[in-house]
Amino acid sequence: MGNALAITTSNFEDEVKNSEVPVLVDFTATWCGPCQRLAPIIDSLAEKYDGKAKIGKVDVDENQDLAAQFGIASVPSILFFKGGEVVDTLSGYNPEAVFASKIDALL
Repeated sequence: MGNALAITTSNFEDEVKNSEVPVLVDFTATWCGPCQRLAPIIDSLAEKYDGKAKIGKVDVDENQDLAAQFGIASVPSILFFKGGEVVDTLSGYNPEAVFASKIDALL
């Protein structure tokens, strides 16, 4: 998973709900082509925002309960959390600048 944090059902509360910094969560799957194209962008964001925001990935096949909890119907779906709540969403492949501007707005 590169530099992005692997978010699972077991660490979701600590890493996302109780985070003191904004969190980008990429709901992804290994079989998803656009998800694989997006992966390097997510890892790049993890490097750029290290210490300022958390960047993580949820494998929807391994964490179906999280996907269901947030109504993830297609991947990639990206949720932005602040204060433990979803404050923004994106679907599909987007350029890095689109993600960065949304993260910047939450800092």
